[in-house]
Amino acid sequence: MDDFWIMRPFNALFWAVFAAFALLLAAGCLLLRGKSEKAKKAVLVVGSALTLTGFILYKYYLSLDADFRILNAEMGGFNWWGELPLHLCNINMLLLPVAVTRNSRPLMSFCFFLGPLGALMALMMPSTGFNGYSLLLPRMLGFYGTHFMVMMLGLALAGFGLYRPRFRDLFPAVLAALGVALVIFCFDLFLRRTGLHSKANYFYAVETEGNPVLELFHRLLPFPYLYLIPCLSILCPYMLLVTLPFALSDRRRKKDREE
Repeated sequence: MDDFWIMRPFNALFWAVFAAFALLLAAGCLLLRGKSEKAKKAVLVVGSALTLTGFILYKYYLSLDADFRILNAEMGGFNWWGELPLHLCNINMLLLPVAVTRNSRPLMSFCFFLGPLGALMALMMPSTGFNGYSLLLPRMLGFYGTHFMVMMLGLALAGFGLYRPRFRDLFPAVLAALGVALVIFCFDLFLRRTGLHSKANYFYAVETEGNPVLELFHRLLPFPYLYLIPCLSILCPYMLLVTLPFALSDRRRKKDREE
């Protein structure tokens, strides 16, 4: 029975949890069908706030986790300045409420395209201490609960009908991504130079940390932050592929109306 609760990427428990969160998203879409835009935005803001609250509790318990400190000794152990929700996989908790309350399409594009992608990458490639352990551990519940919620909240932008990607959104989305990454890079430098966190590396903007794709880009452009720019060679086709079904659906609807 204990083996049932062991969480690894793509094992049976992983897919069961994935399905549960997908059902939660589907239920939200059905319940909010026909509701006002204000109500839908309120659900996303409250959902983000609850996720952020869960994230803070998860980090608190992580700070008390002796096993985690041992596993991450080489990375400097636990440091609150290194546990802020500023990675690509969780920054949506902060940006999504701003995006929907300000009706910012560039920010909504960022939250829709990059938030779920970052969370999914973290779920597929969990860091040390989050792979092969019981889901019932506080750190495991916090890690997987946070990342699945971030992914579903980002997708809910389209599911609730608040955001529908268009090809003309892609350039502003890219600018938003580069702008957010630049702000995070500056914060990394601030943390390093003040000594608050000597290894601050949110968004992997300072060091590649052995990531093979980033290592390749670093060889092409060996400068902090700037080596992230070639990532657009992956990001742009991804955004185009995601946008294509929406564009085809819109074209079909327009054609049906004209007929």
